[in-house]
Amino acid sequence: MTLRWLLLVAVYQCTICVLKLEGEKDAMRPICLTVQVIFLWIISIFTNLFVWIISFSYFCSQLYMTKILFLHGFYASGQCVPAVALREAFERPRERPRVGALAGMGERSSGIGRANVLTPDLPLHPADAIRLIRDICDREKPDVIVGNSCGAFYAQMIAPIIGVPALLGNPHFKMSDFLRERIGSHQYKSPRANGIQDFTIDEQLIREFEELEAHQFDCCNTYNKDKVWGLFGEADTLAHFEPLFLEHYLYSYHFPGGHTPTAEQFKTWYVPLIEKLMMEHPVQEGRKR
Repeated sequence: MTLRWLLLVAVYQCTICVLKLEGEKDAMRPICLTVQVIFLWIISIFTNLFVWIISFSYFCSQLYMTKILFLHGFYASGQCVPAVALREAFERPRERPRVGALAGMGERSSGIGRANVLTPDLPLHPADAIRLIRDICDREKPDVIVGNSCGAFYAQMIAPIIGVPALLGNPHFKMSDFLRERIGSHQYKSPRANGIQDFTIDEQLIREFEELEAHQFDCCNTYNKDKVWGLFGEADTLAHFEPLFLEHYLYSYHFPGGHTPTAEQFKTWYVPLIEKLMMEHPVQEGRKR
Protein backbone atom coordinates (compact mmCIF):
# COMPACT_ATOMS: atom_id res chain seq x y z
CA MET A 1 0.00 0.00 0.00
CA THR A 2 2.85 2.42 0.86
CA LEU A 3 4.53 1.80 -2.51
CA ARG A 4 1.27 2.45 -4.29
CA TRP A 5 0.90 5.84 -2.55
CA LEU A 6 4.46 6.78 -3.43
CA LEU A 7 3.75 6.10 -7.09
CA LEU A 8 0.55 8.14 -6.96
CA VAL A 9 2.36 11.06 -5.35
CA ALA A 10 5.06 10.91 -8.01
CA VAL A 11 2.47 10.95 -10.77
CA TYR A 12 0.69 13.84 -9.06
CA GLN A 13 3.87 15.88 -8.85
CA CYS A 14 4.62 15.27 -12.51
CA THR A 15 1.12 16.40 -13.43
CA ILE A 16 1.43 19.59 -11.38
CA CYS A 17 4.76 20.34 -13.03
CA VAL A 18 3.32 19.90 -16.48
CA LEU A 19 0.44 22.25 -15.64
CA LYS A 20 2.74 24.91 -14.23
CA LEU A 21 5.03 24.55 -17.20
CA GLU A 22 2.37 26.07 -19.40
CA GLY A 23 2.53 29.34 -17.47
CA GLU A 24 6.08 29.38 -16.26
CA LYS A 25 7.98 27.31 -18.78
CA ASP A 26 11.41 28.75 -18.23
CA ALA A 27 11.26 28.80 -14.41
CA MET A 28 9.66 25.37 -13.85
CA ARG A 29 11.28 23.31 -16.60
CA PRO A 30 14.31 22.16 -14.48
CA ILE A 31 12.08 21.15 -11.58
CA CYS A 32 9.70 19.21 -13.83
CA LEU A 33 12.53 17.44 -15.55
CA THR A 34 14.03 16.47 -12.20
CA VAL A 35 10.74 15.08 -10.93
CA GLN A 36 10.23 13.12 -14.13
CA VAL A 37 13.70 11.61 -13.92
CA ILE A 38 13.09 10.60 -10.30
CA PHE A 39 9.71 9.15 -11.23
CA LEU A 40 11.22 7.08 -14.04
CA TRP A 41 14.01 5.96 -11.74
CA ILE A 42 11.45 4.74 -9.16
CA ILE A 43 9.49 2.89 -11.84
CA SER A 44 12.70 1.23 -13.06
CA ILE A 45 13.60 0.08 -9.54
CA PHE A 46 10.16 -1.39 -8.89
CA THR A 47 10.12 -3.10 -12.29
CA ASN A 48 13.49 -4.73 -11.67
CA LEU A 49 12.40 -5.70 -8.16
CA PHE A 50 9.23 -7.31 -9.52
CA VAL A 51 11.20 -9.31 -12.10
CA TRP A 52 13.65 -10.44 -9.41
CA ILE A 53 10.83 -11.56 -7.11
CA ILE A 54 9.19 -13.55 -9.90
CA SER A 55 12.50 -15.19 -10.83
CA PHE A 56 13.31 -15.99 -7.21
CA SER A 57 9.83 -17.46 -6.66
CA TYR A 58 10.25 -19.71 -9.68
CA PHE A 59 13.68 -20.81 -8.46
CA CYS A 60 12.26 -21.65 -5.02
CA SER A 61 9.37 -23.57 -6.56
CA GLN A 62 11.84 -25.67 -8.52
CA LEU A 63 14.13 -26.12 -5.52
CA TYR A 64 11.37 -27.28 -3.19
CA MET A 65 9.15 -28.96 -5.75
CA THR A 66 8.12 -32.51 -5.02
CA LYS A 67 10.52 -35.01 -6.57
CA ILE A 68 9.57 -38.43 -7.88
CA LEU A 69 12.22 -41.03 -8.71
CA PHE A 70 11.12 -43.62 -11.26
CA LEU A 71 13.03 -46.90 -11.64
CA HIS A 72 12.34 -48.75 -14.87
CA GLY A 73 12.22 -52.46 -15.65
CA PHE A 74 15.09 -54.70 -16.74
CA TYR A 75 14.63 -54.35 -20.52
CA ALA A 76 13.62 -50.68 -20.35
CA SER A 77 15.23 -47.26 -19.85
CA GLY A 78 14.42 -43.82 -18.54
CA GLN A 79 12.57 -43.24 -21.83
CA CYS A 80 10.20 -46.18 -21.52
CA VAL A 81 6.42 -45.76 -21.82
CA PRO A 82 5.72 -45.64 -18.04
CA ALA A 83 8.53 -43.10 -17.48
CA VAL A 84 7.23 -40.80 -20.21
CA ALA A 85 3.66 -41.15 -18.92
CA LEU A 86 4.82 -40.24 -15.40
CA ARG A 87 6.60 -37.13 -16.63
CA GLU A 88 3.58 -36.09 -18.65
CA ALA A 89 1.31 -36.55 -15.63
CA PHE A 90 3.40 -34.58 -13.14
CA GLU A 91 5.75 -32.25 -14.98
CA ARG A 92 3.24 -30.64 -17.32
CA PRO A 93 0.94 -28.05 -15.74
CA ARG A 94 -2.41 -29.54 -14.83
CA GLU A 95 -5.30 -28.12 -16.81
CA ARG A 96 -8.08 -26.75 -14.63
CA PRO A 97 -11.60 -26.19 -16.00
CA ARG A 98 -12.91 -22.65 -15.92
CA VAL A 99 -15.88 -22.07 -13.66
CA GLY A 100 -18.61 -19.50 -13.21
CA ALA A 101 -18.53 -16.70 -15.75
CA LEU A 102 -15.53 -18.29 -17.46
CA ALA A 103 -17.24 -21.64 -17.99
CA GLY A 104 -17.26 -22.83 -21.57
CA MET A 105 -14.15 -20.84 -22.48
CA GLY A 106 -11.79 -23.80 -22.43
CA GLU A 107 -9.08 -24.81 -20.00
CA ARG A 108 -6.44 -22.81 -18.19
CA SER A 109 -3.04 -23.95 -16.97
CA SER A 110 -2.17 -24.05 -13.28
CA GLY A 111 1.35 -22.76 -14.00
CA ILE A 112 4.46 -24.84 -13.38
CA GLY A 113 4.30 -28.63 -13.12
CA ARG A 114 3.37 -30.43 -9.93
CA ALA A 115 6.58 -32.41 -9.51
CA ASN A 116 10.05 -32.95 -10.86
CA VAL A 117 10.27 -36.51 -12.22
CA LEU A 118 13.66 -38.23 -12.31
CA THR A 119 13.90 -41.15 -14.77
CA PRO A 120 17.51 -42.34 -14.94
CA ASP A 121 18.82 -45.21 -17.05
CA LEU A 122 19.73 -47.98 -14.64
CA PRO A 123 22.94 -49.97 -15.18
CA LEU A 124 22.73 -53.63 -16.17
CA HIS A 125 24.49 -54.99 -13.09
CA PRO A 126 22.52 -54.77 -9.82
CA ALA A 127 25.35 -53.47 -7.64
CA ASP A 128 25.94 -50.63 -10.11
CA ALA A 129 22.21 -49.92 -10.24
CA ILE A 130 21.90 -49.76 -6.45
CA ARG A 131 24.92 -47.48 -6.26
CA LEU A 132 23.45 -45.10 -8.84
CA ILE A 133 20.07 -45.04 -7.10
CA ARG A 134 21.68 -44.26 -3.76
CA ASP A 135 23.72 -41.46 -5.32
CA ILE A 136 20.60 -39.95 -6.89
CA CYS A 137 18.71 -40.20 -3.60
CA ASP A 138 21.54 -38.56 -1.66
CA ARG A 139 21.76 -35.75 -4.19
CA GLU A 140 18.11 -35.16 -5.17
CA LYS A 141 16.29 -36.40 -2.04
CA PRO A 142 13.13 -37.67 -3.74
CA ASP A 143 9.81 -37.60 -1.93
CA VAL A 144 8.67 -40.93 -3.35
CA ILE A 145 10.13 -43.79 -5.39
CA VAL A 146 8.10 -45.50 -8.10
CA GLY A 147 9.37 -48.72 -9.60
CA ASN A 148 8.16 -51.19 -12.17
CA SER A 149 9.25 -54.85 -12.39
CA CYS A 150 13.01 -54.93 -11.75
CA GLY A 151 12.84 -51.25 -10.81
CA ALA A 152 10.30 -52.15 -8.12
CA PHE A 153 12.73 -54.82 -6.91
CA TYR A 154 15.31 -52.06 -6.37
CA ALA A 155 12.77 -49.59 -4.96
CA GLN A 156 11.69 -52.03 -2.24
CA MET A 157 15.27 -52.24 -0.96
CA ILE A 158 16.12 -48.54 -1.19
CA ALA A 159 12.93 -46.88 0.10
CA PRO A 160 13.16 -48.19 3.71
CA ILE A 161 16.82 -47.23 3.91
CA ILE A 162 16.31 -43.58 2.97
CA GLY A 163 12.91 -43.32 4.66
CA VAL A 164 10.63 -42.43 1.75
CA PRO A 165 7.41 -44.09 0.54
CA ALA A 166 7.41 -46.24 -2.57
CA LEU A 167 4.97 -47.65 -5.08
CA LEU A 168 5.99 -51.03 -6.49
CA GLY A 169 4.40 -51.81 -9.83
CA ASN A 170 4.43 -55.55 -10.61
CA PRO A 171 7.60 -56.11 -8.54
CA HIS A 172 9.77 -59.03 -9.65
CA PHE A 173 11.43 -60.40 -6.54
CA LYS A 174 13.08 -63.35 -8.34
CA MET A 175 15.06 -61.67 -11.07
CA SER A 176 17.56 -64.54 -11.15
CA ASP A 177 14.81 -66.96 -12.26
CA PHE A 178 13.63 -64.46 -14.86
CA LEU A 179 17.15 -64.09 -16.30
CA ARG A 180 18.04 -67.77 -16.20
CA GLU A 181 15.49 -68.46 -18.94
CA ARG A 182 16.91 -65.66 -21.10
CA ILE A 183 20.66 -66.22 -21.22
CA GLY A 184 22.17 -64.68 -24.33
CA SER A 185 22.28 -61.40 -26.24
CA HIS A 186 19.44 -58.90 -26.05
CA GLN A 187 18.49 -55.30 -26.80
CA TYR A 188 16.80 -52.72 -24.62
CA LYS A 189 13.24 -51.97 -25.69
CA SER A 190 13.53 -48.21 -25.30
CA PRO A 191 16.36 -45.75 -26.08
CA ARG A 192 19.25 -45.41 -23.64
CA ALA A 193 20.97 -42.09 -23.04
CA ASN A 194 24.41 -43.50 -23.84
CA GLY A 195 23.19 -44.96 -27.15
CA ILE A 196 24.15 -48.53 -26.19
CA GLN A 197 21.18 -50.81 -26.83
CA ASP A 198 22.84 -54.25 -26.72
CA PHE A 199 23.53 -56.26 -23.58
CA THR A 200 24.15 -59.85 -22.54
CA ILE A 201 22.62 -62.01 -19.84
CA ASP A 202 25.10 -64.54 -18.47
CA GLU A 203 25.65 -66.70 -15.39
CA GLN A 204 27.66 -63.98 -13.65
CA LEU A 205 24.78 -61.54 -13.92
CA ILE A 206 22.39 -64.16 -12.57
CA ARG A 207 24.62 -64.81 -9.56
CA GLU A 208 24.78 -61.09 -8.83
CA PHE A 209 21.00 -60.92 -8.66
CA GLU A 210 20.84 -64.07 -6.52
CA GLU A 211 23.16 -62.49 -3.96
CA LEU A 212 20.96 -59.40 -3.80
CA GLU A 213 17.72 -61.38 -3.60
CA ALA A 214 18.93 -63.19 -0.49
CA HIS A 215 18.91 -59.88 1.43
CA GLN A 216 16.23 -57.88 -0.35
CA PHE A 217 13.86 -57.69 2.63
CA ASP A 218 16.49 -57.11 5.31
CA CYS A 219 15.53 -53.46 5.81
CA CYS A 220 11.79 -54.01 5.95
CA ASN A 221 10.45 -53.09 9.41
CA THR A 222 7.28 -52.04 11.20
CA TYR A 223 7.96 -48.36 10.46
CA ASN A 224 7.73 -48.71 6.69
CA LYS A 225 5.22 -51.57 6.36
CA ASP A 226 2.47 -49.07 5.47
CA LYS A 227 4.67 -46.80 3.34
CA VAL A 228 5.50 -49.27 0.58
CA TRP A 229 2.50 -50.09 -1.60
CA GLY A 230 2.16 -52.73 -4.28
CA LEU A 231 0.25 -52.45 -7.55
CA PHE A 232 -0.35 -55.68 -9.44
CA GLY A 233 -1.61 -56.18 -12.97
CA GLU A 234 -4.43 -58.69 -13.22
CA ALA A 235 -3.15 -59.77 -16.64
CA ASP A 236 0.53 -59.99 -15.62
CA THR A 237 2.09 -63.21 -16.95
CA LEU A 238 5.66 -62.59 -15.73
CA ALA A 239 5.58 -61.69 -12.05
CA HIS A 240 3.27 -63.23 -9.45
CA PHE A 241 4.65 -61.95 -6.17
CA GLU A 242 1.70 -60.39 -4.40
CA PRO A 243 1.66 -63.10 -1.67
CA LEU A 244 5.37 -62.53 -1.00
CA PHE A 245 4.82 -58.77 -0.98
CA LEU A 246 2.03 -59.08 1.59
CA GLU A 247 4.31 -61.05 3.89
CA HIS A 248 6.23 -57.82 4.40
CA TYR A 249 3.87 -54.94 3.58
CA LEU A 250 0.24 -54.03 4.20
CA TYR A 251 -1.30 -52.47 1.11
CA SER A 252 -1.70 -53.99 -2.34
CA TYR A 253 -3.83 -52.81 -5.25
CA HIS A 254 -4.80 -54.15 -8.66
CA PHE A 255 -5.29 -52.76 -12.14
CA PRO A 256 -6.59 -54.42 -15.32
CA GLY A 257 -3.29 -54.57 -17.15
CA GLY A 258 -0.22 -56.65 -17.89
CA HIS A 259 3.32 -56.62 -16.59
CA THR A 260 4.23 -53.34 -18.32
CA PRO A 261 1.39 -50.82 -18.15
CA THR A 262 0.40 -48.74 -21.14
CA ALA A 263 0.61 -44.97 -20.90
CA GLU A 264 -3.13 -44.74 -20.34
CA GLN A 265 -3.07 -47.45 -17.66
CA PHE A 266 -0.19 -45.74 -15.92
CA LYS A 267 -1.98 -42.41 -15.79
CA THR A 268 -5.25 -44.04 -14.74
CA TRP A 269 -3.98 -46.39 -12.03
CA TYR A 270 -0.42 -45.52 -11.04
CA VAL A 271 -0.68 -41.72 -10.89
CA PRO A 272 -3.63 -41.53 -8.43
CA LEU A 273 -1.87 -43.97 -6.10
CA ILE A 274 1.33 -41.94 -6.29
CA GLU A 275 -0.62 -38.80 -5.38
CA LYS A 276 -2.34 -40.58 -2.50
CA LEU A 277 0.94 -42.06 -1.26
CA MET A 278 2.62 -38.64 -1.20
CA MET A 279 -0.38 -37.10 0.52
CA GLU A 280 -0.49 -39.70 3.29
CA HIS A 281 3.28 -39.86 3.75
CA PRO A 282 4.66 -36.37 2.96
CA VAL A 283 8.32 -35.54 3.20
CA GLN A 284 9.36 -34.62 6.73
CA GLU A 285 9.31 -30.92 7.57
CA GLY A 286 12.75 -29.45 7.84
CA ARG A 287 14.26 -32.09 5.60
CA LYS A 288 17.05 -30.51 3.60
CA ARG A 289 17.06 -30.87 -0.17
